[in-house]
Amino acid sequence: MEGDSGSAVANSQLPPGVAGIKKQYLKRVLPEQKDSQDGAPPRKKQRGQNKKRPRDRRVASSERLCPSLKISIPCPFSTDCRFSHDIDGYMAQKPADIGERCVLFEQYGKCPYGLECRYGSKHISSDFKNIKRDDIKNPNSTFSWLTKDLQDRLHKKAVAFPSSEKFLSKLQSAKDKASASSDPATVDSEKVCSKVGPVSDEDIVKPRIAEKKMIDFRGKRYLAPLTTVGNLPFRRICKQYGAEITCGEMSLCTNLLQGKQSEWALLKRHSSEDIFGVQLCGGFPDTMARCAELINTHASVDFIDINVGCPIDVIFKMGAGSALMNRHTRFESIVRGMVEVLDIPLTVKMRTGIYDKNWNAHKLLPKLHEWGVTMTTVHGRSREQRYTKLADYDYLAQCADVAAPMPLFGNGDVLSFEDYNTRMDTEKFAGVLIGRGALIKPWIFTEIKEQRHWDISSSERLDMLRTFVDYGLEHWGSDMQGVDKTRRFLLEWLSFLYRYIPVGVLERVPQKINERPPAFVGRDDLETLMASNHCDDWVKISEMLLGPVQDSFSFLPKHKANSYQ
Repeated sequence: MEGDSGSAVANSQLPPGVAGIKKQYLKRVLPEQKDSQDGAPPRKKQRGQNKKRPRDRRVASSERLCPSLKISIPCPFSTDCRFSHDIDGYMAQKPADIGERCVLFEQYGKCPYGLECRYGSKHISSDFKNIKRDDIKNPNSTFSWLTKDLQDRLHKKAVAFPSSEKFLSKLQSAKDKASASSDPATVDSEKVCSKVGPVSDEDIVKPRIAEKKMIDFRGKRYLAPLTTVGNLPFRRICKQYGAEITCGEMSLCTNLLQGKQSEWALLKRHSSEDIFGVQLCGGFPDTMARCAELINTHASVDFIDINVGCPIDVIFKMGAGSALMNRHTRFESIVRGMVEVLDIPLTVKMRTGIYDKNWNAHKLLPKLHEWGVTMTTVHGRSREQRYTKLADYDYLAQCADVAAPMPLFGNGDVLSFEDYNTRMDTEKFAGVLIGRGALIKPWIFTEIKEQRHWDISSSERLDMLRTFVDYGLEHWGSDMQGVDKTRRFLLEWLSFLYRYIPVGVLERVPQKINERPPAFVGRDDLETLMASNHCDDWVKISEMLLGPVQDSFSFLPKHKANSYQ
């Protein structure tokens, strides 16, 4: 799509790293705005997270209606209940409904949030009873693996891990022998993680790698695991646009072993996710092996991915995430232990290395295949780089050579089907993982599938956000707390979505991920609003879908914007 000559002149005045926009859509930059337009803010203010962002509002138990009464059943605690039993008083001070359409009531014939539902006009009677429809018998389409019994046993440390204990016992025995040796450095690292001696019954019964459930990852459109924004409602959106493989958000293995409900919520799976994996993060062989065995026994997932790429300081200092790339012995023990207790594929996602001038992914990849990893993804940046430079696909191609025959996925800087084709044309990658590209434009999976640039309209994008809100209310709840959570995750997503530049506005197609959008006006008011980089405008969009916010409400995105630096 070509621009006119006037457009080229207008965009020649733009600084490097800013996308070219057709002349008629560019905003006039005022002199006092020029400094902020020409250069990025100091890096110190851009890196990391906004740790002092506002917290979600919390409602005291005494101000909330008893869970039993809101669905019209007697309270088993009577006078000892810590919640309110004053139905008339609660309904009198309850805010006005956001809308008349309750997603949960339409989907399942009943709303578990009853009188607290912010969309309750259709299922709350005049005498404050929660109405049910017996003609709707839809089963729950979201699978949650943490039962009350399992949570209690995890709290009491009453869950058995027989396969993990066998591996850890062999590992400790080998370490004891190594420490007793006069020259411990001569002990083969494989003997530390493998049993030595005659074949026993347990070796015969244990499934070999060839007998494990296998997944053909090659060529599939894979949505990367994304912290915070890679939640279940967002993954459902990506599935609708053509993603074939999805993976849950990063979960800390220690929190899962402790039975923390908030961590187990990250493992929930929707029925539409036909190939679904979970990503575990940890720095010790014992906890990672036990956690893998726990998921293998009590959850239904298709693969487990080890996070060896997280650059966050708190994770790195724990010895987890990207820190494992420089801790080879521990990394090996973690991988071998997880492979031994799993009957599903184990994958690894890593970076090029920790430091910019000392990449070591190419040294680890042949070992990962030897240790039993099914597939590996390499993000084309080091931990030190974060997201401030382009991914190095030349280095990733070298990694693919040394990783063979293990399939390797590249990761980084894919924002169009042309970017995807360029990576895949090397014929060295089994596929390309898509992360930020999916956050900026989740319909990228449709573009890749149909090999076209989709000039999606602002109304179509609003419909997509409306669908996300429906999924969010179904997932987080339709009461006040559920609406607040849905709004917060919607706003976190909007902090990426605004970076999309419509195809019809661009001077040159496609948009590149390292090019930040200049100030421009869209082809209608809604498109202009969606292009705003101001949090207040994102809140306005959320109010279109979730009703007005309180006067004291404010939002600050979790991740600071350093992607266009």
